[in-house]
Amino acid sequence: MKEEIKRRTKRIGLDIIKLVDELPYKQSTKVVINQIVRSGTSIGCNYRSACRAKSDADFINKLKIVEEETDETIYWIEIMEESGIVSREKVADLKKECNEILSIIVASINTVRKRINKK
Repeated sequence: MKEEIKRRTKRIGLDIIKLVDELPYKQSTKVVINQIVRSGTSIGCNYRSACRAKSDADFINKLKIVEEETDETIYWIEIMEESGIVSREKVADLKKECNEILSIIVASINTVRKRINKK
């Protein structure tokens, strides 16, 4: 499962890079592009870091970063959609994937917390 999530989170970053490379680079899109590339590529990077956690608490802390970065990426996708930078259709699959990863991460955090509380 970890390897599958590593692959999917890396793919999000790559898909975002490809998406923004197709956009016209205007002053109005500059901030959005920089932010979504930063948060979108951070998802996979931080997930890999979580996989090397030294304890359950460390794992949860690192997954919380993944959760935040994924949620931020969804926010920037919504900004791009609502401002008309991209069409909803163009980012529908990317947004769906981010939401799926977010759900998986939140479920993982909850599972580990339950395990810790049982100890």
